[in-house]
Amino acid sequence: MSRADPLLTFQCPIRLTEDSIDKTIFVASEQESEIMDVKEQAQAKVTRSVVFVTGEASPYAKSGGLGDVCGSLPIALALRGHRVMVVMPRYMNGALNKNFANAFYTEKHIKIPCFGGEHEVTFFHEYRDSVDWVFVDHPSYHRPGNLYGDNFGAFGDNQFRYTLLCYAACEAPLILELGGYIYGQKCMFVVNDWHASLVPVLLAAKYRPYGVYRDARSVLVIHNLAHQGVEPASTYPDLGLPPEWYGALEWVFPEWARRHALDKGEAVNFLKGAVVTADRIVTVSQGYSWEVTTAEGGQGLNELLSSRKSVLNGIVNGIDINDWNPSTDKFLPYHYSVDDLSGKAKCKAELQKELGLPIRPDVPLIGFIGRLDYQKGIDLIKLAIPDLMRDNIQFVMLGSGDPGFEGWMRSTESEYRDKFRGWVGFSVPVSHRITAGCDILLMPSRFEPCGLNQLYAMQYGTVPVVHGTGGLRDTVENFNPFAEKGEQGTGWAFSPLTIEKMLWALRMAISTYREHKSSWEGLMKRGMSSDFTWDHAASQYEQIFEWAFMDQPYVV
Repeated sequence: MSRADPLLTFQCPIRLTEDSIDKTIFVASEQESEIMDVKEQAQAKVTRSVVFVTGEASPYAKSGGLGDVCGSLPIALALRGHRVMVVMPRYMNGALNKNFANAFYTEKHIKIPCFGGEHEVTFFHEYRDSVDWVFVDHPSYHRPGNLYGDNFGAFGDNQFRYTLLCYAACEAPLILELGGYIYGQKCMFVVNDWHASLVPVLLAAKYRPYGVYRDARSVLVIHNLAHQGVEPASTYPDLGLPPEWYGALEWVFPEWARRHALDKGEAVNFLKGAVVTADRIVTVSQGYSWEVTTAEGGQGLNELLSSRKSVLNGIVNGIDINDWNPSTDKFLPYHYSVDDLSGKAKCKAELQKELGLPIRPDVPLIGFIGRLDYQKGIDLIKLAIPDLMRDNIQFVMLGSGDPGFEGWMRSTESEYRDKFRGWVGFSVPVSHRITAGCDILLMPSRFEPCGLNQLYAMQYGTVPVVHGTGGLRDTVENFNPFAEKGEQGTGWAFSPLTIEKMLWALRMAISTYREHKSSWEGLMKRGMSSDFTWDHAASQYEQIFEWAFMDQPYVV
């Protein structure tokens, strides 16, 4: 499917609307040379109609970082003058029902031809924070469990559920009169991870051949390449796509990954379909945009992503300064700022008291917050703890996950009562107090597309010690006390990921904390002065949008 190939014999789109061309007037924009040179600005030079498609968005439904991004970035873009819609499922699982209480029924419904029949979906809408939140309603989203599965594993019909979402997202800008008028055809679709990856395929296969969405563009945002929406090849006819588009989603597992000798390894891959049809591709950090093109980090898509390197960029996620701000945080006993750090020492003392640790301001307090699994490097922390406990430090961990690591945390706390605390589970207030009260935050992740905890830590004057991978390498600048213009850096990023390198970085941080107070204060203040706001990220996404509209659609 090259750009020059003629597209023939396609099925008709679900619904064509008359007079659906967006009437928005656009102002000319100067071309920027590099994405990182985009300057922060209160309002965008060019305002666009932006449609986010996602499987989750906070505060409605969230299982991880994807929900944070899709709950915050649309608002930041709307505040900069864009008209923004977010399309996601209306999950009714009991616990989440109240989150959709303010969404009203739009009286719009469509029938989607897929999976052997026509399936009716309806639309709900809430206007909040200058964003149109559109919820696709279907019985498949009404079931107990979490967003994607339950105690027995992932739902077996997830491919069906998110196929419906993608079809509905393509129709929403054409049929929903939000605020009195539709979004129209000149949209920028921002599709997030595999759940939304059928959207650019649908635009190319079922809309543009009939003159619809020829002025639209799509950007694929990869939050985690490990999840690709792979299902057996026999399910392709269920998707309602023309037969000649099978190659866009075709996926063949290598022999070592097949279940038995007769398994041909043939499958369809939603994320791959978006990689080959989207106009631009974005990962959630610059470092991750490189890693996904390598055999180690590409999860089988590295060669394909390398072939599209010219349209592949990385943008670091932002943080919500309304929730993560040490000067206003409702979960902290004391507040502080980059201009007055006195409250941080008080937060540390209160955290030590809350955890039952000796209140010792001279002892460095190291923290870890995250899932207890192999990806987060918990096994390295486990191996390092006996050495660390010989030093005059304190260590606190918050998280849940692997039962073996949970048991290890409990037993380690019993062994080192004055030095170690392990909080099994997760608590938002406690995570804020640990972030504020610790001196050092440890993140030895094996891979981290972006990472948020290191951003929160720097915002709170807590110095990060991280493995130099993905977004961690991008956001944590190594401490350099001998830089030409004075001390530089916001923490330590060690590599390769070995216990020796991790202990070296931690001991460098501990030594600096104890023996070089002015340098430590400089580390804290530089971290707190870093700009990781969503407005900064939004300005960079605007540059991606501009580049996408400069070219013809990748697949026409």
